[in-house]
Amino acid sequence: MSLFPEENIVFNLPDAEITYFPQFINSVDAHDLFQKLLQETPWQQDYITVFGKTHAQPRLTCLYGNEGKPYGYSNIVMQPNPWTPLIMYIKEEVEKICNENFTTVLLNLYRDGQDSNGWHADNEKELGRNPIIASVSFGAERIFQLKHNTLDNKQNITLQNGSLLIMKGTTQHFWKHQIPKTKTKIGPRINLTFRIIK
Repeated sequence: MSLFPEENIVFNLPDAEITYFPQFINSVDAHDLFQKLLQETPWQQDYITVFGKTHAQPRLTCLYGNEGKPYGYSNIVMQPNPWTPLIMYIKEEVEKICNENFTTVLLNLYRDGQDSNGWHADNEKELGRNPIIASVSFGAERIFQLKHNTLDNKQNITLQNGSLLIMKGTTQHFWKHQIPKTKTKIGPRINLTFRIIK
């Protein structure tokens, strides 16, 4: 696998530490990894309740991680699957850049432009005070949007096939992020969001 970690973009945003590696994995290897993840992952679709209404989550998910460390968000509690050689390989490459030892990874499959992830922060209590979130993207490009909680600051990032986005420091305290729906006809995207459960 060819990595280009020296090519990165550091965003100058208040109250945030965000670094983007557009070509973390070259496009050929990223395509192969996408196909394997798509076929080998035991995808599931959970139901969430918002304002008293229950509906299917607009994407498929899967959790891998250390034994005994479930992960919960939006009243969903997921039990981790054991690490596979494929997931472990990607995890170890990400850890070389982040200099961290991740315990858990949440995978998301956005099947088309109508699959999405609404405004939120990765600020669950089990992630600790200033969590580091490392997100690797495969497949179709999607727009990743950020907005500050109190300031009039916004940022759009196009997440490319094979890219790595790292958020750390106070980012989750002051910013929310989302993957919005799009009417553009696009193919599926898989992203892996590595995190540390305390």
